[in-house]
Amino acid sequence: MVGVKKVPNIVVPPPGPKALKAIEKDQKYLSPYNRPYYYPVVVESAEGCIVRDVDGNEYIDFNSGLVVMNIGHAHPKLLKAVYEQMKKLIHYSYTDFYYPYTADLAEKLDEIMPWDFPKKYFFANSGAEAVEAAVKCAKWHTKKPRFIGFIGAFHGRTMGAVSFTASKPVQRKYFFPMMPGVTHVPYPYCYRCPFKLEYPDCGYWCVDYIEEWVLKKFVPPEEVAGMLIEPIQGEGAYVVPPDGYFQRLRKLCDKYGILLITDEVQSGMGRTGKWFAIEHWGVAPDIMALGKGIAGGFPLSAIVARAEIMDWEPGAHCTTFGGNPVSCVAAMTTIEIIKEEKLLENATKQGEFILKYFNDLKEEVELIGDVRGKGLMIGVELVRDRKTKEPADKEAKEVITRSWKKGVLVITCGDSTLRIAPPLIITRELVEKALEIIGESIKEVDAEMRKKH
Repeated sequence: MVGVKKVPNIVVPPPGPKALKAIEKDQKYLSPYNRPYYYPVVVESAEGCIVRDVDGNEYIDFNSGLVVMNIGHAHPKLLKAVYEQMKKLIHYSYTDFYYPYTADLAEKLDEIMPWDFPKKYFFANSGAEAVEAAVKCAKWHTKKPRFIGFIGAFHGRTMGAVSFTASKPVQRKYFFPMMPGVTHVPYPYCYRCPFKLEYPDCGYWCVDYIEEWVLKKFVPPEEVAGMLIEPIQGEGAYVVPPDGYFQRLRKLCDKYGILLITDEVQSGMGRTGKWFAIEHWGVAPDIMALGKGIAGGFPLSAIVARAEIMDWEPGAHCTTFGGNPVSCVAAMTTIEIIKEEKLLENATKQGEFILKYFNDLKEEVELIGDVRGKGLMIGVELVRDRKTKEPADKEAKEVITRSWKKGVLVITCGDSTLRIAPPLIITRELVEKALEIIGESIKEVDAEMRKKH
């Protein structure tokens, strides 16, 4: 299916003739999506960390299918497990009847949770559905109407989830009014602090601001059900909070009886070198949303909450396809693979190598403004000027386009940040080859930008 002798392997300058034909049909029949923002790759097949397009070009996957394929593509153990399950049962709906797969998966997830308090689980299909469930669960338990969200956040595009999403205006444009009662506050984006302060001299003003200028001025804290936050912002630009931030935010939530809800849809399931990104700061959320990489590419999401919080009545929330038997088996197998192949350790090891590479490259090129990340969730923010930090959005798009044409699939997030997120199974050999191509593209674009100025 996919060659392994020489990768990447560009046999036809992309997009090739078959790709162009497929794109023409796509544009005729399908709703416009976000694809033009990146580049027109038409994927036909994939294996491991290699993706093949319809014209036979083979690429190193550095975005994991939007951070879903944590265990790589077509893992043999996963394929065998789901095939055996499909022969037994594909669907019957766990919210109306019983079958063992959902409870078995909950038990397996419980084993990797770092917190020993009793927990309950609810399974859905997508990250947005998990966010919707988390919000409804918090509302039901607290009987409170309001929430705090964060600027730069991405939680999905369904009407409840998009009420919290605040990454790009197009995600909210023309959809007002949304779910009422969501107040947004600044995320701890230290490289672009909205308060023009610097860590650690700032004293975590972004947390104190929530209390002094929001909760004490216009949002009654006794009406706030929860704060919904990504431990590391994904779509927002792969922003990593400073150490100590989450401890302080947890303390604020506890002070006012506000639930801390973490969205680990992108950052969870080993992506950052730990099962869940929030573990890096030793803080336990009250509710956590999971998705993307949880089931090796099969549709599944979940929320996990302190047992006493998930106290809603039967019928308060439900789903037909959530907790599908095939997806549940895929998730249990994914957990086994991550453990057996020591992928948390590999994510940490390869991530440290990648961070060093880009930090070293930063000394050579002015285009790189900031490098940040944990594990294999790394952001490389490109700027036109390091003093003004003007986002290099066009340049970032040019970098990912050139990388694609040379054989690496990498995309952006935020205004101009390269999103480095290969499968957790990535080898050092593939990492080095991909970095060589991305680095070469950055240097080319940097040189061209300097000539213009």
